[in-house]
Amino acid sequence: MNNTGFGLPIAFAFVICFGGTALAQMSYSKAVQKACAADYRAHCSEYGLETAALRTCMDKAGQQLSHGCVDALVVDGQVSRAEVERRKRTGR
Repeated sequence: MNNTGFGLPIAFAFVICFGGTALAQMSYSKAVQKACAADYRAHCSEYGLETAALRTCMDKAGQQLSHGCVDALVVDGQVSRAEVERRKRTGR
């Protein structure tokens, strides 16, 4: 696998972030990789792609993720809009 520094599993990430084992095994679309590349570099680049540690890091960075990244994750089915709204309300 060629890791060019912008391929992001985020969840994901951040969500990335929002998942357990099932999400950790999912691939991420090119749209998510592109939309979340800067977020990955800014918050979690010390973690390998497609790892549980990256998901945890992006989850912790959730409130700091760009709107574009979050929107791409929602469209990709990595996180629900309801979860995003819940996090906005609770500040987590």
